[in-house]
Amino acid sequence: MPTSFSLLLLFGCLTGVTTVLFGFGGGFVTVPVVYGVLTAAERPGTGADAMHVAVATSAAVMVVNAAVAALVQWRAGRLLRAYVWPLAGFIAAGAAVGSFAATLIGGTALRLLFAAYLLVTIADSLLRKGFLVAAPRTPLKPLGRSTVTAGGFGIGLVAAGLGVGGSVMTVPLLRRRGLPMADATATANPLSVPVALAGTLVYALTPTTTAATGRLGYVDLAAGAALLLGSLPTIAVARRVAGRVPDRVHSAAYVGLLVVVLLIVAVGV
Repeated sequence: MPTSFSLLLLFGCLTGVTTVLFGFGGGFVTVPVVYGVLTAAERPGTGADAMHVAVATSAAVMVVNAAVAALVQWRAGRLLRAYVWPLAGFIAAGAAVGSFAATLIGGTALRLLFAAYLLVTIADSLLRKGFLVAAPRTPLKPLGRSTVTAGGFGIGLVAAGLGVGGSVMTVPLLRRRGLPMADATATANPLSVPVALAGTLVYALTPTTTAATGRLGYVDLAAGAALLLGSLPTIAVARRVAGRVPDRVHSAAYVGLLVVVLLIVAVGV
């Protein structure tokens, strides 16, 4: 248990960095880490539910991380409100449906979907123009109606179902409208809050297939607390370098982190 706590604390620090610099909220880091800790420790009642617990705990951690990071970015003047609402409302609706659907999917299938989603995201970022090198920036204008409604619902559906937050879709979306990475990732933080909140509520209230102490529904309270102990102080430190990273380096690092997580997930599948 001390080793598991230290590991979660360490990766909690990493989620703090990814939340501020990449808008992830922690999902791509916390899901494989929590899954690995649960399966390695072989804690009673977690075998069949390990992936569901990992996704649920990731969502709970993201509620706090994304909200705190959004506040930090708002105070720094980096949030683009025109892209936050009403997109956030449709994302929340999709997140509620996606979270419920995830509780009906087996753990192995959920891991495979998680890995497949990572692979598609990486390929899209590398092969389509406008991500690694931003498109020419144009004056801010509202997102199209279909992007806000159907697009927002789809973002919430996939993000909450896989426990990854919405940033992996919202950052490329904003990036291809010509926004610098610093602005795109900053705006992704408040858009991850409805995903995390809807997901956490569904996972916490869903009856689990096995009884286990220290859990609220599928949310592992101890793992979540350890991750937050590491992430929250790191968010306060990471905000000092947000916006100072060269744009090309920032976008390349975003894709690089996704590749690392995909490799980790592939080893565990």
